[in-house]
Amino acid sequence: MIVGIDGNEANVEKRVGVNTYAYELLWNFWKLQDEWKNNHKLIVFLKNEPRANLPKETKFFRYKVIKGGGAWILTKLTPNLFSGDPKCDVFFSPSHYAPPIAPMPRFCSIMDLGYLEFSGQFRKKDFWQLKLWSAISIFVSKAVFAISNSTKDDIVRHYPSAKGKIYVTPLAYDNMKFNMSVSEKDVRRVRDRYSIVTDYVLYLGTLKPSKNVEGLVEAFSRIKNQESRIKLVIAGKKGWMYESIFEKVKKLGMEDKVIFTDFVSEEDKPGLIKGAKVFVLPSFWEGFGLDVLNAMASGVPVVASNMGSLPEVVGDAGILINPKSTDSIAEGITKVLLAPIAKYNSMKEAGLAQAKKFSWEKTARKTLDIITNNA
Repeated sequence: MIVGIDGNEANVEKRVGVNTYAYELLWNFWKLQDEWKNNHKLIVFLKNEPRANLPKETKFFRYKVIKGGGAWILTKLTPNLFSGDPKCDVFFSPSHYAPPIAPMPRFCSIMDLGYLEFSGQFRKKDFWQLKLWSAISIFVSKAVFAISNSTKDDIVRHYPSAKGKIYVTPLAYDNMKFNMSVSEKDVRRVRDRYSIVTDYVLYLGTLKPSKNVEGLVEAFSRIKNQESRIKLVIAGKKGWMYESIFEKVKKLGMEDKVIFTDFVSEEDKPGLIKGAKVFVLPSFWEGFGLDVLNAMASGVPVVASNMGSLPEVVGDAGILINPKSTDSIAEGITKVLLAPIAKYNSMKEAGLAQAKKFSWEKTARKTLDIITNNA
């Protein structure tokens, strides 16, 4: 069987959630090829040449580059699925952008449907693109992969007819990067790069309304702790409607308490996370919350929202807060900052145990099995 895959989400320089998901799937498909090479071949479709960090081609794992720009799925990929050579038997889109029409069974992945609940936090163009293309992809796909039970429940609630074809394949973490062995030298290197000279509370994620960074800034302004020099590090690229975050910092006179790093490279992430006293994600919703998992795997206590998928990712290993209450956020952070050393260490151990429940290899194997068994 020839399995076609849209690899464009993985083929980017600056990876965030869906990009990391696609990237890790490709790598773990590649690593598992001794299990499937006698029965299948994988062709990864790209609109640009594969970046150097993608898996190398083998006899069973190939790239097919179809140059193109805007509307690439409609104008380039779709015609090739009908007339290109070799013909794919199935096609997998590790995002909600599945080809609307194709001559073979299609499969797609859905990160979350939060935009349907919080439409006001999106530009109209982005909202309608997400809503329409997700609905089409769910409708035409033979099977739909949800990255959490929370996302699965949302899909069933909004699209009841899809109930029988949704499979939960959770995200995971790279245990070679995020672990207790991240060196102090690497932590110091990253702190020097971003001019972090004191202990810090870390938020890592795209700057956009759903992440509730404004609420975090306000909560942090209320924290009274024994270490008054502690900083709030807000790490991540600018998304959309982010300007109010910087305005909030100015309004509260927090310029000397908040450090903005902008986008953080994959090389810097382990050191930045490992060096934090606490990792905070106060989102109004999350399809998964990948860096919460990375933090737990690195031995960093987490404070996370009690909404969306985060409770199932964190389990009993972190502190869950109400993202709509800045007092709740502040209380959660304070509990970690002022925890006695024994309690702090028990939080770390609980996070390490929780993180071990997630595996990219398991997710990749289950994904490929479902695709090839539902052709």
